[in-house]
Amino acid sequence: MTEQLAVAVLGAAGRMGSEAVKAIDAAADLKLVAALGREDTLETIVAAGAQCIVDLSVPDATFDNVVFAVERGIHAVVGTTGWDESRLQQLGSLLADHPTTGVLIAPNFAVGSVLASAFAARAAKYFESVEIVELHHPDKVDAPSGTAVRTANLIAQTRREAGLPASPDATTAELDGARGADVDGVRVHSVRLRGLVAHQEVLLGGVGEQLTIRHDSYHRESFMPGVLLGVRGVASHPGLTVGLDGYLELEA
Repeated sequence: MTEQLAVAVLGAAGRMGSEAVKAIDAAADLKLVAALGREDTLETIVAAGAQCIVDLSVPDATFDNVVFAVERGIHAVVGTTGWDESRLQQLGSLLADHPTTGVLIAPNFAVGSVLASAFAARAAKYFESVEIVELHHPDKVDAPSGTAVRTANLIAQTRREAGLPASPDATTAELDGARGADVDGVRVHSVRLRGLVAHQEVLLGGVGEQLTIRHDSYHRESFMPGVLLGVRGVASHPGLTVGLDGYLELEA
């Protein structure tokens, strides 16, 4: 029998964390060795012999959690928000001193969502206009979502490389926020509504046509295949990877 990979979940009592606990516990090639809540000490993951952590905790704790793991040679798969450019640079520097350790930071673990963002980025250079609408449950604390920000960044990069100008917009008078947030030159609109889980659509417009690329997650269980993909792949991707698309074969 293949040796099981020892995994610890941080933020195990949360909505995403509890799903991750179930998914890892049910995977034949993985072994759940620790499930940590807010009051648990990080030393627990070392004592449990964890080879990889899944961090689904809170933004205030995630950076320290990952640093703790990396310094001990433990791989990390991270779905918690709060990773700005400064923190990513600090983590990159730390990983340079631990060249065999891998960290995956994924704004979204739904494989369909990752693919939708990649498809939208590829399509963006063929359309004059592009905007993003992201829709989530009202308990979500950040807006725009991390997925929408990453999608906007990917789209903006593609359009810059293609030499395209900004999307046309003749607005000169508006209520504050009416045109959404400007993320890397792409307008992003956030909806918070009871009954939603996680949804995003990218609207691409040209003369006489519109292409809409939409993804819907109706249950947090939809994120678990991506979490498991990350856990299984992180050891073979040393260093820092941002975005689950880095583990998918999207180059062709």
